[in-house]
Amino acid sequence: QVQLVESGGGLVQAGGSLRLSCAASGGAFSGYTMGWFRRAPGKEREFVARIGWRYSTDYADAVKGRFTISRDNAKKLVYLQMNSLKPEDTAVYYCAAASSSQYNHWGQGTQVTVSS
Repeated sequence: QVQLVESGGGLVQAGGSLRLSCAASGGAFSGYTMGWFRRAPGKEREFVARIGWRYSTDYADAVKGRFTISRDNAKKLVYLQMNSLKPEDTAVYYCAAASSSQYNHWGQGTQVTVSS
């Protein structure tokens, strides 16, 4: 079983930056696809970014060019660098791990609030 713990959330002004981290324990981390998702108040959870075990990346259109996902397999860490933040980026951000085609391990989430 993989356990995931997010950190790095907080309050930031529009245009600012934050870096989220996700620490993994247990499981074969290097073989997982790792993803970031978010849930804004009153909205469904949505995909933000993912990074495959071969370091290929994919982003939601809303964050392309502003967010960057990366991973450090030796440290079992996944990062989400968020730049040029907007108020609409306000959400709880979740880290997730997929061993096949489905994300079946989730963290508890970290709150990101962007003030205008």
